[in-house]
Amino acid sequence: MIGVGGATPLPVLDNHALSALVDTSDDWIRSRTGITQRHLASSDVSLVDLASEAAQAALVHAGVATESVDLILLATSTPDDLFGTASLVQARLGAHNAVAFDLTAACSGFIFGLVTAAQYLRAGTYRTVVLIGADILSRWVDWSDRRTCILFGDGAGAVVLQADATDQLLGFELRSDGRLNHYLTLGYEPDPQTLVESVTIGQGKFKPIFMNGREVYRFAVTQVPEVIEKALFRAGLTTDDIDWLLLHQANQRILDAVADRLGIPREKVISNVSDYGNTSAASIPLALSEVVANGQIKPGDVVAAAGFGAGLTWGAAIFRWH
Repeated sequence: MIGVGGATPLPVLDNHALSALVDTSDDWIRSRTGITQRHLASSDVSLVDLASEAAQAALVHAGVATESVDLILLATSTPDDLFGTASLVQARLGAHNAVAFDLTAACSGFIFGLVTAAQYLRAGTYRTVVLIGADILSRWVDWSDRRTCILFGDGAGAVVLQADATDQLLGFELRSDGRLNHYLTLGYEPDPQTLVESVTIGQGKFKPIFMNGREVYRFAVTQVPEVIEKALFRAGLTTDDIDWLLLHQANQRILDAVADRLGIPREKVISNVSDYGNTSAASIPLALSEVVANGQIKPGDVVAAAGFGAGLTWGAAIFRWH
């Protein structure tokens, strides 16, 4: 990992303004989530806009020319085009030598994408990969549902990865359990239409995000520490070796609970959920870009990163910042 960048849209919707939409308050939201505001993409901002901005910033930070990029991975659940959006990002960047495709694992998408990219690099198939996590969840939020509308924001983050003699991905563990899918969904709802006699199709639409918050919280605080410990075991490390804990920015209470279960001091926990809310696949690289920019993470630091969310999917990756 040699470069990182982020992108967040305007306007900003804070808790006080949100309380005019639904029956809630700043105190209620902050005490339960740690969120004070979220960035929302206006109607003229596309996922390509955010993803390309973050990727370009990461390439500049890495000092890598777009012509050198071999692969672009876009982790997203909110594409501009259901057939794929990564190729549009490729065109916007001018990375004409790169192959590009979308990867969907919801809020775990960046971690799944990191592990996927590492396999291409380890195999020698590609040398330079741009991995982007980007989502515009505001498109799919029911803004009259206070259980969900308080949580989500929009954004993008990206990293540049290059093959190196010293492999910096030290260990990982990925998991999925479709039996728990119903806890967090953005599901398709068919609208049956009869074309001709005996031929009926379901040309419908996607319903807004639904989440059973209590069950997702319970899932995250039990399963995420376990998957981090397994990734540490594969890396030959322990929690004492962790310099930074970088979790999907879903809820400050989850971040605190996972750190406590692992015995990791709060000062080692990276958090920007207060300013951005839950940005799904963007949250980990967006948080990473901020702490790299302000000098908190130093070369050689060991980072334990973990994503968790819809699917249900979850995973952890232990890497050394290079």
